[in-house]
Amino acid sequence: MISWMQKHNKYLVWTIWIATIAFIGAGFVGWGSYDFGSKAGNIAKVGDIEIKQSKLNRVYSNIYSQYDQAFKGNFDKEKAKEMGLIQQAFSQIEVQAKILNLSKDMGIIVSDNEIAKKLQEIKGFQKDGEFNKEIYKGYLKSQRLKAKDFEESLREEITIMKTFNLLTVDAMPLEIEALSAGMNVSDKIAYKILTSKDVNISMDETKIKAYWETNKDLFMTNKMYKLSILWTNTKDKVVTEDEVKEYYNAKNFDYTDAVGKQLSYEEAKEKASIDLKIKNSKKIAQKEYIAFKKGKIQKSEEINIAIDDNILTPNIWKDIKSKSTGDIIKPKIVGDRYATIKIEAIIEPKVKTYIEAKDETSAQYLNQAQKEALMALAQSQVKEFDQSDAIISDFLKLDGKSNLKALNSEESLKFVQKLFTSYKEKGMISISDKIVVYSILEQKVSAMDKNETKTIEETVNKLKNNTFETNLIKLLDKKYPTEVYQGGLKN
Repeated sequence: MISWMQKHNKYLVWTIWIATIAFIGAGFVGWGSYDFGSKAGNIAKVGDIEIKQSKLNRVYSNIYSQYDQAFKGNFDKEKAKEMGLIQQAFSQIEVQAKILNLSKDMGIIVSDNEIAKKLQEIKGFQKDGEFNKEIYKGYLKSQRLKAKDFEESLREEITIMKTFNLLTVDAMPLEIEALSAGMNVSDKIAYKILTSKDVNISMDETKIKAYWETNKDLFMTNKMYKLSILWTNTKDKVVTEDEVKEYYNAKNFDYTDAVGKQLSYEEAKEKASIDLKIKNSKKIAQKEYIAFKKGKIQKSEEINIAIDDNILTPNIWKDIKSKSTGDIIKPKIVGDRYATIKIEAIIEPKVKTYIEAKDETSAQYLNQAQKEALMALAQSQVKEFDQSDAIISDFLKLDGKSNLKALNSEESLKFVQKLFTSYKEKGMISISDKIVVYSILEQKVSAMDKNETKTIEETVNKLKNNTFETNLIKLLDKKYPTEVYQGGLKN
């Protein structure tokens, strides 16, 4: 819901006030608000329409409430700021104002009688099916709204609806027929599925080496580190049963099984004992670090290790990557002991020799050669398609229900989608690591039932409306420019 609102917030304009009215039915509550300063001033001008801060406040409050409901009450002003709710609110008002400018130029008006009728139809203001003036006044009071402001919002809503009713054109018979034909056309095909098993590649060492020469930059050694490590062991540290039990009682929430159930003392005893020994060895590790740094104590070992090797933890690697040659990293826990690490050298990646890269090169050469050979085979099959050894399909439709032999349902769907966007009677379509070579044998258009006709009509209307709305907004952006009086309203 949230992603949809963010993506389409520009086109939610004409539903702002409907949504506002809908909230009445949920009860009179105070939604999130934002302090924009004096409510009397104007914040922008769109075409000939001045935008008041009070209006921005109302729309911001409306959007805030929608997000708050979507987040189940876990929404606050920090999240609102992060998601740009002010800009969203202004964007909605801006587009609404552009449409109202167009309505004005078209001479569209809304009478007081139409507003009164609309007001009386709002269920939140009704009691026993009849408009109740006291409920209406109570709502205005709870929302700190004046009747003229609320009724003006209704006027704008009705004006926008009238405008769109005039501009919107429903699906025409020819459009329905055209889309129907596209959706109900079906193809019967003969096809063959080619895979790497259908081609033979000889692993010629000369060709493999030539491939390495051309692509040697793809075969690099890992970045390496030469490290001196001083290990501080903790397993010989003596701890008593009482100390372990006391430590467990203080940290028992840390000891759980795979499903999050807390372990008993007996179940966690061994791990708690190791953790306590590590904790009690921390000062020793720090003293050894200082002595190591001063050259008074020697390293435990020296290793050459590839970057991000899992011998060390991700946190330690994060520290190492931020340091330079000669730097010493303070003691860090690795398993059940501390490691004090000195970076002796950083060995940058280099191109592997052919011998070093031979296995990788061979695998990549084989993969590339198979693809090229498979493509060549498919092209030759298309030119001289032999139906005698092909699979004959049922009539395939673009409805997601077609399943082809030797293809799974996902592969079948992808193939059919690509088939119906191709203009070729014979051709080939790549699906994952396969190539399907096909020839269309027969084509027909199925008749629609009434339910399908209704669905297609709705689809045409939706496509036309979406295209119309998008192009209308672009046109109005040019026709009715926006002048902003204060910062922070537009991205």
